[in-house]
Amino acid sequence: MKRIDEDIANGQFKNIYLLYGEEDYLKLQYKNKLLAALVTEGDNMNFSKYSDSGINELEIIDQAETMPFFAEHRVILIENSGFGKKMPEKLGEYLGTIPEFTIFIFVEPTADKRGKLYKAAKAASRDIEINMPNESDLAKWVGGMIKSAGKQMKREAWSQFLMMTHDSMDNMATELEKLITYVGDRDQITLDDVNAICVARVETKIFDMINAISAKDLRKTLDLYQDMLAAKEPAMRILYMIVRQFRQMKVIKQLYAGGDNVSAIARKVGSPDFAVKRTLQLASNFSDHEINALLNDSADFEKSVKTGQLDEKLAVELIIMKYAGK
Repeated sequence: MKRIDEDIANGQFKNIYLLYGEEDYLKLQYKNKLLAALVTEGDNMNFSKYSDSGINELEIIDQAETMPFFAEHRVILIENSGFGKKMPEKLGEYLGTIPEFTIFIFVEPTADKRGKLYKAAKAASRDIEINMPNESDLAKWVGGMIKSAGKQMKREAWSQFLMMTHDSMDNMATELEKLITYVGDRDQITLDDVNAICVARVETKIFDMINAISAKDLRKTLDLYQDMLAAKEPAMRILYMIVRQFRQMKVIKQLYAGGDNVSAIARKVGSPDFAVKRTLQLASNFSDHEINALLNDSADFEKSVKTGQLDEKLAVELIIMKYAGK
C-alpha cells in the first residue's frame, strides 16, 4: 500500500496494479486513491470499467491499445473477474506488452501466485496484498475517527469492540458510527455502550462459549448455546464453529510450542496478530489431550447425526455437558 502512496505522491505510475486480499474496505480506499490520481472526474473516454464474469478479453485488449484522448493515460479497471485465479490466455499474454499510455488496475479477492496476472503485477512490483491490519494499526485508525467525533473510548471498551467487530474494517466503521450516535453528547464510549450497540458475530459468541467451557461454567455455556439457537443458528453450524476454533487452537498452540512468535503464526494461519494472541490465551486453558478428545468426540457425534442415530441439538449439548461440566 505504501508503494501506491509513493506512486501518487511522485506522479509516476506503473502499467499494472493488482489489489488482492480479504480486506475489502482497504481495497476500496486504495482503488479510489488510484482512480482519483489517474482519472479526471467525468472522463468516460479514457476510463473503462469491467467487473464480474463474462468479460470479453479482446475488447479489453482493444481498449488498451487505443491512445488516450487529451489525457496522459488510458485507465482500465477490472474487478472481481476471477482473473486472480485464472486469466484468459490472450489477455494474460498481453499483460507483458502493455503500452506506456495504458494502466491496468485489477481488484480481486484472491490471486494465484502461479498465475499470469500475479506474475505480471509482481514483475512491476505492484502486487499489493491487502488484508486486515494488526491491532496497533486498527487502534490508530479507529482512534482517529473517535477523536474526529470528539469522543474517547476506554481500554476495556476498545478490547470488546475489537473482538465483536474485527471481521472487516467496513463492519468496524459501521458499528463505530452507531456507537458515536448512541452516546450522544457524552464524550466517553464505555464497555456498556459497546455491549448495548454492537452486534456480536457468531464467531464472538463461539469464543465466549469456549471461554465458558474452559472455566467449567456449564450454565453460561448452555445459556450462550440457547441464545444462538434462538437466533436461528443451526446446531450443526454451532458444532462446526466450535470444532473449527479448537482446530485453530491446536495448530496455533503447536506453532507456538515450535518456536514461532505471534507475527510468524499470524502469517502462517492467515489471521491478524490480535486474533492469534487471543487464541493462544484461550488455548492455554486446555491441555493437548482435552483439545484432541473434544475434536474426536465431535467427529463421532457428527457421524451419528448424519446417520440418524443422534439429534443434532443433543449432540452439541453432550459436548457441552462433557467438557463444560465440572
